[in-house]
Amino acid sequence: MSLHADRAAHVIGRAAAEFIERNAGKDSLITVTRTVPSSRGDHFTVFVSVLPDDKIRPALSFLDRQREDFSDYLKRHARLRPMPRIDFALDEGEKNRQRLDQLSGDL
Repeated sequence: MSLHADRAAHVIGRAAAEFIERNAGKDSLITVTRTVPSSRGDHFTVFVSVLPDDKIRPALSFLDRQREDFSDYLKRHARLRPMPRIDFALDEGEKNRQRLDQLSGDL
């Protein structure tokens, strides 16, 4: 990842965490785990983890509905040019890591 893409990922991840904290309901805990750029750097995917597990689908639906509002928030709070397209996705790797931690604790 280039230095520019790395910095942009950091700025986008931080802004996403702030946006989610301000706008998400209290029914679930949505945590930004990482932000990954596309190969061209014009598209970023913000990966999140959601607790409890039964709130994953509503949380991802909320994030999809709020994508345009997040882009507006990003325009006001970050100096990124050109403004990248942002998608949200569940971080399956984080879910697997949590499950492995749980299993290893049971031993």
